[in-house]
Amino acid sequence: MKIAAIIFFIFSAILLLGAIKYLIELTRPGVYPPKQILRKKVAALCGGGGIFLLIAVLISKLI
Repeated sequence: MKIAAIIFFIFSAILLLGAIKYLIELTRPGVYPPKQILRKKVAALCGGGGIFLLIAVLISKLI
């Protein structure tokens, strides 16, 4: 179970770092993907990262 918690923590970190990358791109002018698409990507990555983080915390508390 410890390995599962670590894997979920890693996945959540990757997703949240991806969200931060797209947030930084949102501040740049003239970025190719429209800002609406970037906002949707940020929302999806933050949601997924939050869910993975929640699962990881729950698993680590159960150990």
